[in-house]
Amino acid sequence: MAGDADAMTLVDVLTVLRDARADRAMITSMGSAREWPRLSTHPLDFHYVPSTMGGAIPLALGLALACPDREFVVLSGDGSLLMNLGTLVTVAASGATNLTIVLLNNGVYEVTGVQATAAACANVDFGRLANDCGIRSVQAFDRIDMWRTEVGAVLALAGPRFVELRVAAVTDDYRLESPGAVGPRLAAFRRALAAPAAPSS
Repeated sequence: MAGDADAMTLVDVLTVLRDARADRAMITSMGSAREWPRLSTHPLDFHYVPSTMGGAIPLALGLALACPDREFVVLSGDGSLLMNLGTLVTVAASGATNLTIVLLNNGVYEVTGVQATAAACANVDFGRLANDCGIRSVQAFDRIDMWRTEVGAVLALAGPRFVELRVAAVTDDYRLESPGAVGPRLAAFRRALAAPAAPSS
């Protein structure tokens, strides 16, 4: 992860996900909200950058419950998930089957200056944690070739799904810019969500 020269890069894993996302709505936050707009400008992309960490998964869960005919993917960092671990239990208890949580685990609080997380120091197994919280479809990847090969099958698993991607930290261009005024972005996202979802393949 942070100190592993062979770790997957954030851009590489997101590129694989972009190519496999089909008609899924994507909720990004923190580091992924910096990189995803450089890779995709899809109407079903929503970049959630609040002043507090840990809110993207609850947001995506609410959307998934409100729009059961559409698939949602939420991208969360490990630091953000640590701020709101209880959300995994809430997702499992909700019964939402149309939600995929993608954990981008780099072992650091990237956007605040690349400080190590307590989970990295304690060797937390996030996949096991998600499974113990009641999420049955759990996968983890640390090789880009395996992620590229398996991404389609992973997204087709019974939901909710939890996917941990072990990535290298971005240590140079880690600053996070505002994605813009939230009002117009929310209005555009609502319009995109209101359009009929493409049939599942």
